[in-house]
Amino acid sequence: MKRKQILLINDMAGYGKVATAAMLPILSYFGLPTYNLPTALVSNTLDYGKFNLLDTTDYICGVFPVWAELGFSFDAIATGFIASERQAKVVADYCREQADKGTFIFVDPIMGDDGKLYNGVTPSTIQSMRQMVSVAHLIFPNLTEACYLTDTPYKKEGITWAEARQLVDKLRDIGSRSVLITSTPVDGQTSVVGFNHHKGEYFLLPYEEIPVHFPGTGDMFSAILIGHLLNDEPLKWSTRAAMDALYKLIDLNKGNRDKNRGIPIEQYLEVLATSPREERANG
Repeated sequence: MKRKQILLINDMAGYGKVATAAMLPILSYFGLPTYNLPTALVSNTLDYGKFNLLDTTDYICGVFPVWAELGFSFDAIATGFIASERQAKVVADYCREQADKGTFIFVDPIMGDDGKLYNGVTPSTIQSMRQMVSVAHLIFPNLTEACYLTDTPYKKEGITWAEARQLVDKLRDIGSRSVLITSTPVDGQTSVVGFNHHKGEYFLLPYEEIPVHFPGTGDMFSAILIGHLLNDEPLKWSTRAAMDALYKLIDLNKGNRDKNRGIPIEQYLEVLATSPREERANG
């Protein structure tokens, strides 16, 4: 059986397991031929407070014509950190072109968390990410990113189930077909909110938080989710599988001294083999 090929368009950190460095081992574990195109080269995870970043837009502009000439194609593309508005347009145009040929587009609109933008992310990034969302089949922002994308006031205390569905609809209005919103307190319970456009249904998956912070956990969640989806598992089941695996990864590493480096995922790939608590029949 031919394995589905996926292209990662995300930044590459020299020090720390985030973005491409975190996603490649996971997708390879799932048996998926995985290729990468760096949107930026970053000296280290941004959590250290100091970093050096090289925007690779000029490089990307030279890559796409070469790949077209060579006839390279992918079954799926997953985008993450986008370094500039110019880069967003270039990448969005490529994703739109590939989507027209049948490629599935995943977008993680990486911008911020806890109601704030990340270090190095500017307000202009928001419009860039809207371009990316407009070409996506599935997006998975956290609550902060969903609020920035839709001009919705961020509520630290969380939102109601009705407000969660409204937020999903606003994201779909930008263009994405299916939606997940992660790290979302809904009626007092931290949850992942979802909408499956194939079934036309909303869903809510609550979870227990571990009170530690690692950079790159969102990237790992994305990679585990995508790994299951490209192996033909349903969206709701794949989401729960990614949530459960990520919980175990964080729990196993919560005592690490330097959390800014992220989770050393290569040491814990066996965690990904664990099935979620929820049965496939529930979708």
